Amino acid sequence: MIELRTWAICILLALLLLPYTAWAQIRHISPLEGPLQKHLDAAEPGAVLLLEPGVYQGGVVIDRPLTLKGMPGAIIDAQGVGDVIRVRAERVRIEGLTLRNSGFNLTHMNAGIHAERSAHHLHAEDNTLENVAFGLWLWHLRGPQIINNRIQGNPSVRSQDRGDGIRLFNVDDGLVAGNEIRLARDGVYIDTSRHVEFRNNRFADLRYGIHYMYSHHGLIINNHTTRTRSGYALMSSNHLQVVGNRSEQDRNYGFLMNFVNHSVLENNVVNGITGWSGSEVRDHGVTLGAEGKAIFIYNAYANVIRDNVFANSEIGIHLTAGSENNRIHSNSFVNNRTQVMYVANRRQDWSHDGLGNYWSDYLGWDLTGDGIGDQPYEPNDAVDKLLWMYPMARVLMNSPSVQLLRWVQRAFPVLRPPGVQDSAPLMRPTRSLEELG
Repeated sequence: MIELRTWAICILLALLLLPYTAWAQIRHISPLEGPLQKHLDAAEPGAVLLLEPGVYQGGVVIDRPLTLKGMPGAIIDAQGVGDVIRVRAERVRIEGLTLRNSGFNLTHMNAGIHAERSAHHLHAEDNTLENVAFGLWLWHLRGPQIINNRIQGNPSVRSQDRGDGIRLFNVDDGLVAGNEIRLARDGVYIDTSRHVEFRNNRFADLRYGIHYMYSHHGLIINNHTTRTRSGYALMSSNHLQVVGNRSEQDRNYGFLMNFVNHSVLENNVVNGITGWSGSEVRDHGVTLGAEGKAIFIYNAYANVIRDNVFANSEIGIHLTAGSENNRIHSNSFVNNRTQVMYVANRRQDWSHDGLGNYWSDYLGWDLTGDGIGDQPYEPNDAVDKLLWMYPMARVLMNSPSVQLLRWVQRAFPVLRPPGVQDSAPLMRPTRSLEELG
């Protein structure tokens, strides 16, 4: 009898530990069964509503924990008014649906999925969001998971008048992974948040791919941006880990670091940042011919930038405005028109523990065979600084006076102004360059 009672208790405990869906009331719903909101209001907490193929009227509100899942061809259409889905409850799952035609009132934050401050642990996976202002708007949330969604804005609306693919405000402990976002304003805009991870997302045809503001302790891993104004705009944030990302054919910047401190950029690849051109310039408000910078560092302090590739861009790295105590080493700067742009008057040595960076235009020798150039690499001189401060002086570039000034600096190094020096330039790239194409 005691043994039988023990088994009964164990079975009861196991049942209590099962997730919601194991208990869930699974109900198939057809578009012919009346408004979707009616079924949401009648659902028990933990229910699973499985939408059959067809079009359902949007503008629905979910105010209890449940799963709303679509069979292939299930569409919720807001017909241009408000949000497609608004979530007001914890632990809601939205899966496998096509959500389209939200309103376009950015002040009211119209979105495909609008999660209010009570909607903790929202899980949105494998959805397609089309012609929406914001794809997902998440604010004051804990633990959201946004996974493998496809989000597209309205290309007929000007870029600055679109919403973001995913907007996060005051979010803690979130995961945004495997999403594809295009033709929105920013792919992801994160503000005043902590411990959010962005992994394996793809961004195209946007203003910024990932736009970070006042957010800390974030992970940005293995994402890809292309044809954006700036791939990764990281601003006013600390303790970021930015690892294994790619930026290709973005326009103004691959990485923009503005007031970013105590962060790590490692194993990223930036290729082909060549400035704006074509008809898109007017739409995005960018000056034609603006210099493309693989990485721009402005007022950023105590960061580690290592093992990255910055290639085939107008400027490899631009560092300015109080950006000090950054460790920049073991990177490869390859075929950039200007490898380094550094306007300040402090001397900086870009090497660490005897390892500098690889520079494709370095002309020194390695007589000792240790893989380190015997002469320091000094990318800029007084003429470069003069041209940066007074661009109109470029007309004198090939004049005898400028050539004489360059010769004097080479002959008498003591006359060179303070600037960047790599005292241990690498003779070989830090990683294979075949991936650059």
